[in-house]
Amino acid sequence: MVTMKLLYLTSFASLAVANGPGWDWKPRVHPKVLPQMIHLWDLLQGAQQLEDFAYAYPERNRVFGGRAHEDTVNYLYRELKKTGYYDVYKQPQVHQWTRADQALTVDGQSYDATTMTYSPSVNATAPLAVVNNLGCVEADYPADLTGKIALISRGECTFATKSVLSAKAGAAAALVYNNIEGSMAGTLGGATSELGAYAPIAGISLADGQALIQMIQAGTVTANLWIDSQVENRTTYNVIAQTKGGDPNNVVALGGHTDSVEAGPGINDDGSGIISNLVVAKALTRFSVKNAVRFCFWTAEEFGLLGSNYYVNSLNATEQAKIRLYLNFDMIASPNYALMIYDGDGSAFNLTGPAGSAQIERLFEDYYTSIRKPFVPTEFNGRSDYQAFILNGIPAGGLFTGAEAIKTEEQAQLFGGQAGVALDANYHAKGDNMTNLNREAFLINSRATAFAVATYANSLDSIPPRNMTTVVKRSQLEQAMKRTPHTHTGGTGCYKDRVEQ
Repeated sequence: MVTMKLLYLTSFASLAVANGPGWDWKPRVHPKVLPQMIHLWDLLQGAQQLEDFAYAYPERNRVFGGRAHEDTVNYLYRELKKTGYYDVYKQPQVHQWTRADQALTVDGQSYDATTMTYSPSVNATAPLAVVNNLGCVEADYPADLTGKIALISRGECTFATKSVLSAKAGAAAALVYNNIEGSMAGTLGGATSELGAYAPIAGISLADGQALIQMIQAGTVTANLWIDSQVENRTTYNVIAQTKGGDPNNVVALGGHTDSVEAGPGINDDGSGIISNLVVAKALTRFSVKNAVRFCFWTAEEFGLLGSNYYVNSLNATEQAKIRLYLNFDMIASPNYALMIYDGDGSAFNLTGPAGSAQIERLFEDYYTSIRKPFVPTEFNGRSDYQAFILNGIPAGGLFTGAEAIKTEEQAQLFGGQAGVALDANYHAKGDNMTNLNREAFLINSRATAFAVATYANSLDSIPPRNMTTVVKRSQLEQAMKRTPHTHTGGTGCYKDRVEQ
């Protein structure tokens, strides 16, 4: 392992040679050349560095504002700064962090449960009561729910809605059981909600939910749910790096998120995206660009797209208009992967991005075709860091290789791997580490990233001029978020799973 890490470091350092001023004399970046400068060893070394950060501390994760996350942010800043090719800064912001310990027993038997982010604390012993339908309207909640623990199916509406409606019905707490195989983590999306006060809430697996329903049908079932939530304000940072060369009024932006969930180091989610972008950024320093390129490394995605939303909302209309497009890379090396492209033209999922999004989708389709790789669309519904961009009329696109959704037979025929197994069985788990990173997908998608960067750094002719009146309606996005119970094959990134249904 020591020899391997040394080899990684030596290879990765070759891309970090500082480039002094005068980049205009460098050859113009070319989409056929830049991808060939992206090498697997450099990607693996960067991912290994993130795992080392996480495993250096007892938490063994890179949750935003924690020590390993701070190491991640500082590492990205240093690596970009020392190239001399970029104007680099850290954008400070304060967000609420929360974590919880929990225990669930039902009739004396222990069950696995995961507290939803921002849930209140509770220690309740009470009968379980099944909520009708999907628990998305007040009429679904039994009249005699007061003091009981509500058992609700996932689906149709946000976890926050289920929590608030449970509280309004007088429930002591709520349990949401998954609607697909496997355990479930979720977030309420914020410490407070305009909908009302939260009931304490946790998630359980589909199998456990179905078993509890059968028990309730046979008679009274008593549960004890204990949740100990901690909440604190944390200062954290985005890292933004823009080429010193290139037209600053025509910016090609791309990004991924720097934080993980609490369960593990987040090497695929989204270490793969940020390391890919870092390696591409280093390779780009050997060339000149016509259009400025802005690399964005977002904080606190797992807590609600906080870093990217903060950044876009901090820009005035003039600065937003300079961003001609945004590319998002969130989970691009899933172990049982499928090669998925955001459905910018709406042909697969009937939700179209701002003008230019279809062209971005086509660019990635053309690239995969050129290297003889199959691909499928993934839903473009705002459930990752591109959300704030499309809500402000900025065209977007990107790549994704899947999370907990089960690989189909058709996907297995297209991409290999194992049908009937999750695209990423270690999604939001301690196993999201170097061992379970798919190297083939990592390299394919990193080179696809380089191709897109080189293409748009040279020319934006395929992207229509920005029309500031053309934005994706929030209501349209909200309906898209509610429309599907959640499948990451039709999803768009890791945050999708945590807020929806």
